Amino acid sequence: MPAGKNRPKNRPQNRWVSKVKTDSTHPPRGLFTKNAPTIARTLASRKVSPKGPQSGMRMLNYFINRAGHGLSASRRAELQRAKSLLSKRINRDSRSTSSRKHKRPAR
Repeated sequence: MPAGKNRPKNRPQNRWVSKVKTDSTHPPRGLFTKNAPTIARTLASRKVSPKGPQSGMRMLNYFINRAGHGLSASRRAELQRAKSLLSKRINRDSRSTSSRKHKRPAR
């Protein structure tokens, strides 16, 4: 049986995602239409994501999930590439932070 056949026909179109309101992140208009390095760099900035690059990653995932089937294959690929670049940046930042935490004090 194909997926979606078990759903009732008169299902309301209200989705929880339409009620999400956030004021902690402020991406510039049209950011997600740009190239992957620009998206990753912008989402990692403190100006856009005051809580750090992880917040930018959540914003990017939210955008991809919200766009759903409306994204073209090329746009989805570019956004996935931005996710990869942002993930590398998060890992790089976390490694440098953790190495600073575990260094012995100088004598």
